[in-house]
Amino acid sequence: MKIKAINLDSKAAGSVELSDEVFGLEPRADILHRVVRWQLAKRQAGTHKTKTRGEVSYSTKKIYRQKGTGGARHGSRGVTLMRHGGTAKGPVVRSHAIALPKAIRKLGLKLALSSKARAGELIVIDEATLAEPKTKALAAKIGKLGWTKALVIDGTVVDANFARAARNLTGIDVIPSQGANVYDILRRDLLVVTKAGVEALEARLK
Repeated sequence: MKIKAINLDSKAAGSVELSDEVFGLEPRADILHRVVRWQLAKRQAGTHKTKTRGEVSYSTKKIYRQKGTGGARHGSRGVTLMRHGGTAKGPVVRSHAIALPKAIRKLGLKLALSSKARAGELIVIDEATLAEPKTKALAAKIGKLGWTKALVIDGTVVDANFARAARNLTGIDVIPSQGANVYDILRRDLLVVTKAGVEALEARLK
């Protein structure tokens, strides 16, 4: 698959041959769903916790006598029935991570790239570099290109000036090729990959 490349000034910068093995697959929603679910489950902190009956801080003394009060019989104020008592079967600190084979994760990334290419939401640029880390200058270039919600994938190393300039731009994310993942690709309207990023992704996924 051949695609035209441009630069940040919206001028032609040659063309790039994309591998059909990485960018030309038929998208599968089930695989993409599994990988996104695996990513989101893995990033959950799992630090939610409620106190059980044995963990609430109350006296163990019987709160009132057994008979003669006209009310129900109670012993401890820490039972789940009482207000501010312990919680029965509440959440505990745990990991939400689920298992997913490496082959499925790799396939999911290929399918995410292929879905962007098939939908016409993939742009290849020659390089993502700036002489100075000026957000205003980058915003002007991106405004002319019409990028509003885009993910920029560079090669193995991201240009420091470009990354600093893009840091304050809402909707623009910049990551190296090693950080490319299904969730970030799908959540942005546009996928922008540098020529170095294309080479790095194909070397990683082939």
